[in-house]
Amino acid sequence: MFKKVLFLVILISFSCSKDLSDSQITDPNPVVDIVDTNDDTITKCENGSAGGFPCNGYDLLARISLSDLDLSNTATNNLSGNDSWGWTDPTTNKEYALMGLNSGVSFIDISEPTEPVIVGFLPTATVNSDWRDVKVYNNHAFVVSEASNHGMQVFDLTKLRDVANPPVVFDADATYTNFGSAHNIVINESEGYAYPVGTSRNGTFAGGPLFINIQDPLNPVNEGGFTNYSHDAQVVTYNGPDTEHVGKEILIGSNETEVVIVDITDKRNPIKLSSISYSNVEYTHQGWFTEDMSYFLLGDELDELRNGGRTRTVVFDFIDLDNPKLHLEYLGVTAAIDHNGYVKGDTFYLANYTAGVRMIDITNIANKTVNEVGFFDTRPANNLASFNGVWNVYPYFESGVIVVSDIENGLFLIKKSE
Repeated sequence: MFKKVLFLVILISFSCSKDLSDSQITDPNPVVDIVDTNDDTITKCENGSAGGFPCNGYDLLARISLSDLDLSNTATNNLSGNDSWGWTDPTTNKEYALMGLNSGVSFIDISEPTEPVIVGFLPTATVNSDWRDVKVYNNHAFVVSEASNHGMQVFDLTKLRDVANPPVVFDADATYTNFGSAHNIVINESEGYAYPVGTSRNGTFAGGPLFINIQDPLNPVNEGGFTNYSHDAQVVTYNGPDTEHVGKEILIGSNETEVVIVDITDKRNPIKLSSISYSNVEYTHQGWFTEDMSYFLLGDELDELRNGGRTRTVVFDFIDLDNPKLHLEYLGVTAAIDHNGYVKGDTFYLANYTAGVRMIDITNIANKTVNEVGFFDTRPANNLASFNGVWNVYPYFESGVIVVSDIENGLFLIKKSE
């Protein structure tokens, strides 16, 4: 059983966008949170709270602190969390959470979600960095970081099933070093390609997506790239309403000032189909298709901070990939900054920094009607526009368990209330 203890977390501030000054990213009201949770029972969301965390419709299953997740012994006094993802073992059907820290990636068995077990840890390839990203393909984890000369680590996740005495510290099974650092990594699992983005602007493709064939995961092969700096992206084998492009591999780049749509089917000859921007653009950060690929929900990471107002999600009509259109702007209920968002079914799961993770119903998105239907706030102190709180949310497990990674407060496992 994983033992959770009472502890103090002093909130820190930093951004996913590196062009901010210290004065811009400091929380004006730093606080100390004191939180305790039960060891092996669900903490129900009742009367708007689950174990002291504000909530609506989602229960707390478990929480793991950064100090427990970190096995590196290199960042004890300066730990921070970042990205998260998930993997389901096809042999055992066990679910695992993968959580990034500034010191590496932690692997957690969540098959009994009220009693998660830290199975192991993959340290950073070089030095610590607040920016680390992990995705999964063919039972392997692919990890990039803005750490100097980090490259892309590849780790065989099937090793997790054989750990007899957890936790253990792993070595990478392979490291791809044809680039130094990267802000993020995108994987199209249906094609077996990885796309590091946000690499050096002085590199061959000026920080644009690199095309890396990972069909043999331990032997990645460079197949080119696209010259247009991307902060983040989604790549799909297209099966949407634009019949002209069905079956093609399409990249949607969130490129700081605009969204760019690129046909990358032929890796030797990527073709830019279109681009679109929007009013009051500050930093075009990350977005995700609806499941029918008709609409794209985008977050601008700096508009709340610089312009004020409530959390804004910009929704584009992508019914014609060659002629994208602005569809609507959804304003949330707080002033918090939006970070990463993902769609599962008719729900948009938004990592909303200080406001936690917000669940937004997009059933009627075609009619320009979306609305919040739930939330879980991992940082009760406030909902200010600062870079504290939830970095990422992973909602794709078959069990319905949702992984939430918090910069200061570690890993949270939540689930929709029954």
